[in-house]
Amino acid sequence: MTTILLTAMLTAFFVAVVLAPIFIPILRALKFGQYIREEGPKSHQKKAGTPTMGGVVIVFALAIGVLFTAVRYGVLTGDIWLLLLVTIGFGAVGFLDDFIKIVMKRNLGLTSKQKLIGQILVAIIFYLLLVHNGFSTRVDVPFTPWSFHLSWAYFFLAVVMLLGSSNGTNLTDGLDGLLSGTAAIAFGAFAIIAYREAMMDVAIFSVAVCGALLGFLVFNAHPAKVFMGDTGSLALGGALAAVAMMTKSELYLIIIGGIFVIETLSVMIQVAYFKATGGRRFFKMSPLHNHYVLSGWNEWRIVSTFWFVGFLFAALGIYIKFGL
Repeated sequence: MTTILLTAMLTAFFVAVVLAPIFIPILRALKFGQYIREEGPKSHQKKAGTPTMGGVVIVFALAIGVLFTAVRYGVLTGDIWLLLLVTIGFGAVGFLDDFIKIVMKRNLGLTSKQKLIGQILVAIIFYLLLVHNGFSTRVDVPFTPWSFHLSWAYFFLAVVMLLGSSNGTNLTDGLDGLLSGTAAIAFGAFAIIAYREAMMDVAIFSVAVCGALLGFLVFNAHPAKVFMGDTGSLALGGALAAVAMMTKSELYLIIIGGIFVIETLSVMIQVAYFKATGGRRFFKMSPLHNHYVLSGWNEWRIVSTFWFVGFLFAALGIYIKFGL
């Protein structure tokens, strides 16, 4: 089993490491550079023009890693196809968003409504296929031996998880290597859960994502040579929620993905506080990582701190799942 997982991770890693140096010059030649919003931290303006849409590398590398390993060892299941479907589906929504930003030379790509519709459509298709395959609507409650069946109401949980996770990872993707590292840690945790639950297909997918992210991180770490863009961040968030559902760890995603939850909450708090106080700000800037940028922390300190906290959340989630 260890050999199978290593094959998936290393294959995805090497595909990403080989593909990125080929893809980055193409992005640069096409002038597919990142547009930095003017209201963001001033220090981010120097990142303008850095090639983006690198999420294509991540999605391609993880897909090759998963399919090569699954076919090689005879474990190509319906669950793997479902996970690839939701990953590519959310990645496609992000790709359209990135493409419009680049072509129109503006920071806003798809409108919020258009992006939401795209995400909901992918979520509905994923849910319907789950139900068609006899997926259990049982939800386990962390810290307790309890579980309950949602039946048709599981649809709403699935949609909320997929949208919430993809938008949470999207908000986290604001500093060099921040999302690449925190997402790799979260997928690593779910790989352990899937392995413990004897779900080899889901474990293969999860470690392949880790491998693709680590390979991409070689070029995305500070100073980044390429950004993943919405293509990568939305794909990762959708995949993360899907893996949580597959492993019956729906509510554990809140813990394991704690960094993404905190980043999302920081935006919600900022907006609510701004409206309630007539223009005052709770944080210097949201999402939370920007607060630390404006507080004088250097980028590597912020990213490494978030990685460490993400690791603690992941370890806590695994411990609660199996250790209590």
